[in-house]
This record gives sequence, structure tokens and C-alpha cells, in this order.
Amino acid sequence: MKFLITAALFVGCLTAFAQNPIDGEWKGSRETPNGTFEINYTFKVEGNTLTGTWKTQFGETSLENGKVDGKKFSYTISFNEMTINSTGELISDDEILIKNDRGEMKATRVK
Repeated sequence: MKFLITAALFVGCLTAFAQNPIDGEWKGSRETPNGTFEINYTFKVEGNTLTGTWKTQFGETSLENGKVDGKKFSYTISFNEMTINSTGELISDDEILIKNDRGEMKATRVK
């Protein structure tokens, strides 16, 4: 009986501290008329809330209005008086697809 209680508590702790598969650093690139545009993301999921940063060669900004629903997520970035709404989906453990009005981009997990 003592073993079953210990095992149940251990499994419960692992579940409570499990990391969301969207968490972490991701890297992608997009072709533009001015050349290749590299984008780095850092995502952090807490419950249904997504926070993090969006970083390019021109600077870094925080993600706003981030939401997570299973493997799908959304967020907004604002810079230079412009706002871009994006949606994304976890395709595999190491790949996400991000879409917005500027197109779509695949990003891979940075290990």
C-alpha cells in the first residue's frame, strides 16, 4: 500500500511540473524583398497563457495577448506603430508553423 501511495504522488508531481511542448527557444526565417529575415522566439506557457519574446536583427519585443489551446497558440507583436497578429501550431516536438498576414513560416526548436 505504501508503494502505491508513493508511486501515485511521484506521478502527480511529474504531471504538475511537466513543461508544455511549446515552451522553449525556436528559430525560423522568412524571405523578404530585402533578403532573408531571421526570427528567434522564446515561448513560455503558463496554463493557457503564452508569454515570451520575438527577436530579429533589428531588435527584440515582447509577445502580447498570448493564448494557448492544446497544440495551437496565438499572440500579437507591436513595433514601429504596427501590430501583427499571429497564430501557430505545434507540428512536432521540434517544429511549429506560424501564420500571419505577412505569410507563414516554419520554426524549429533550438537545442
